[in-house]
Amino acid sequence: MNLSEALLHALKTHGAREIFGIPGDYALPFFKVIEESGILPLYTLSHEPAVGFAADAAARIHSGLGVAAVTYGAGALNMVNPVAAAFAEKSPLVVISGAPGKGETQRGLLLHHQAKSLDSQYRIYQEITCAQACLDDVRTAPAEIARVLRACLSRSQPVYLELPRDMVNLPCGQVPAAGEPAFDPEALAACADEILARLRSARSPVLMIGVEVRRFGLEQKVAELARRLGLPVVTSLLGRGLLANTDAPLLGTYIGVAGLPAITELVEKSDALFLLGVIVSDTNLGVSAKHIDLRLSIQALDRQVTIAHHVYPEIPLGPLVEALLARLSAQTPAALQHEAAVYPRGLPADTAPITPLDIATAVNDLMDAHGKMPIATDIGDCMFLAMDIEHTALVAPGYYATMGFGVPAGLGLQAATGRRPLIIVGDGAFQMTGWELGNCRRHGWDPIVLLINNSSWEMLRAFQPESKFNDLDDWHFAEAAIALGGDGVRVRNRGELAQALNAAQQRRGRFQLIEAMVARGAMSPTLARFVEGVKSKRV
Repeated sequence: MNLSEALLHALKTHGAREIFGIPGDYALPFFKVIEESGILPLYTLSHEPAVGFAADAAARIHSGLGVAAVTYGAGALNMVNPVAAAFAEKSPLVVISGAPGKGETQRGLLLHHQAKSLDSQYRIYQEITCAQACLDDVRTAPAEIARVLRACLSRSQPVYLELPRDMVNLPCGQVPAAGEPAFDPEALAACADEILARLRSARSPVLMIGVEVRRFGLEQKVAELARRLGLPVVTSLLGRGLLANTDAPLLGTYIGVAGLPAITELVEKSDALFLLGVIVSDTNLGVSAKHIDLRLSIQALDRQVTIAHHVYPEIPLGPLVEALLARLSAQTPAALQHEAAVYPRGLPADTAPITPLDIATAVNDLMDAHGKMPIATDIGDCMFLAMDIEHTALVAPGYYATMGFGVPAGLGLQAATGRRPLIIVGDGAFQMTGWELGNCRRHGWDPIVLLINNSSWEMLRAFQPESKFNDLDDWHFAEAAIALGGDGVRVRNRGELAQALNAAQQRRGRFQLIEAMVARGAMSPTLARFVEGVKSKRV
C-alpha cells in the first residue's frame, strides 16, 4: 500500500463517501491514484471555489467528512473562501493539496504557483483549519493523518493535508483509527444535572437547536430529547432544516424581528434558553427585538457548556445529549400548546407577476404533491424565502454569508445522497458558480434549479438602495441551459412558474433550470423584516 492509498482508505474509514476536486500538476500523481484505485468516487468540477462548496455541502448533509482535493498554490488558494466558510459554520471538510516534491524545494529556484514562500499556503490554511499536516515522511504519515482526521470529526471544522507529489507512491503503513478525545465523566454528569435543574426551575425554558446537532449526527437523539423535555423547540436560523425528518415538537425557526412574532416572543422572554449546538452569531441572535441576556442561557457549543458563570470545558455534544436522555423518563410529557409556523400554499395559476413569496408558495405546493426535496440555497433572499418553505433538509451559508454557494452545494447534495435536490439561487450568485451545472451530464446529476433573476444584487440594494452598482445586466440564463446539458425556461408570472416546476419535476436525467423573473426591489417579507431589524441596530 502506498501513502495515497493509505490516506484514501483512512478517509473512507472515517466517514468520507466521495472526493470533489480539480487536478493540477502538483496533484496529478495523487489524482491518478484516486481514479485508478476506486477507493472513493471522484467528482471533478470547473473552479476550485465550487469544489470547496460542494464538499462542504456533502459534509453537512450526511454528517461526515467532506473531501476537497486540489493542487498547490493556484488551486488551494482559490479555495480559501469556501474553506473559511466551512470553518465559520463548523463543517468537517478535509482539504488535500498537492505540493512540490522534496527535490524541487531544494534547488534554490522559485517554483510556479509559489507565493511569498513555499510554506505560505500552509500558513494561510492554519488560519482557517483546526489541524494541519504536511505528509513528507512516510514513517510519521499514518499517525499524522489519524490526528488530523480525528480533529476534523471531533471539532467539526476543516483540516488541511499537504501531499508532496514525490511522496504519493511511497510505501506506507495503514492509518490507525484515532480514539475519541477524552472527557471527564464526572464533569459530564455534573453538567447534565445542572442543566436539568436549571430548566426545571425556570418559568419559561426554551430549547433552540443549531448546526452542531446536524454536524455530529444527533438529530434523532435530539428529537427524542426534545420530546422528553417537553419544552418549546425552535431552530436557529443556521439550524433551519434540522429535525425536518423527525416527529419532534418543532415550532419553527427563530429569526428575531424577522420571524414569527409568537416564536420571537417565546425565545426573547425565556429565562432559560438552552442553546444546543447554536453558534452565537449576529445572524442567529443579533436581530432580537431586545438584547438576549446570554447570562440566563445554557450554551453547549465547541465542546464546552456554559451555564451562567459556570463553564464545563471538554464536554462533547454527543455524550451530553446521551447523559441528558439517561436522566429523563421515556414517557413523553403532554404536548405544549404554542402557535406553530404556517407556510404559504395554493399559488394561483394566474398572470400576476412573480414575487419571492410566490416562489416559496410554489415550492410548498410542489413538495405537497411529490414529497420533500433537499434544498440548497445561496445567500440573500434565496435563503430568507426558504424560511417560508416547509421544513426540509437545507444547506445554506447563513452565517459566513458568501455568494456562490448554492449551485455547487446542490451538486454536492446529489453526489452525497443520491437524492434530487432543489437549488434556489439569485442571478448575482449564479454568475459566479452557476456554470458548474455544465458538469451535471457527465456525473449523472439532475437538480431542479430555481434562479431568481431581478438583474440586481438585491440583498445589497436592500441595505443601500441609492447605489447604481447594484444593477446587473440580464444574462438570459435559461437560454444557456441547453448548451450546458440541461433544459431551461424563463417564466414571468405565477401560472408559468407553477407549470414550469411541475414539468421540471417530471423530467429526469438532465438538470432543469427555471429562470423566474422578479422585479427589482421585490423581496420576501422575511428579508424585509430582517433588513429593517439590522438597520435599527445600526442607528
